[in-house]
Amino acid sequence: LPFIGDGTLTFIGATTENPSFELNNALLSRARVYVLKRLTTAELLTVLQQALTDAERGLGGLQLNITSEQCERIAQAADGDARRALNLLEISADLAESGAVSDELLNEVLSGGVRRFDKGGEAFYDQISALHKSVRGSSPDGALYWLCRMIDGGCDPLYIARRVVRMASEESTWPAPPRVTPSTWPTTTPWRTPNGWAHSMSPSTCATPQPA
Repeated sequence: LPFIGDGTLTFIGATTENPSFELNNALLSRARVYVLKRLTTAELLTVLQQALTDAERGLGGLQLNITSEQCERIAQAADGDARRALNLLEISADLAESGAVSDELLNEVLSGGVRRFDKGGEAFYDQISALHKSVRGSSPDGALYWLCRMIDGGCDPLYIARRVVRMASEESTWPAPPRVTPSTWPTTTPWRTPNGWAHSMSPSTCATPQPA
């Protein structure tokens, strides 16, 4: 740390995690953090066009026949990730017959794409927080968007169900203890909230929070 502090050692690092969580506070206080935002669709289109015209480092030598609408679909499917956009473009080029990318081929290439979702990192908690805030703010469109976004990314539906029940107990005023009947939950599932309350769900009932 002293060598980083006096400039003897230049420390450069990159991470996909939140440095506030992953780096030592003493090291973080001596570093300047730059946050790299995900690319917009327009920026991804620029990357794709460069790849299509660069004969030395890209696909310019193939003279690929691909429409601007198809490039835009690839950019949207990449979800802000230039590497993913280039991979999708390269796969399309490899599978194209006679150098032409058809809509059917592109549908097949894009069918396996998923949204950015890390199932436990910063994006995971950002999205469940956005769902919670949408419910709290009485925004059904926003709540449905973040719900579908998490399911599309591979989040466990049971986890979302537990969070929704907890949202109901935290954000609603109940005249009587709430009871729900989630028929798909085969066993009682206890868990602990950040406030230290224990919930319990079973196939026939969901109890209100009780002290742990």
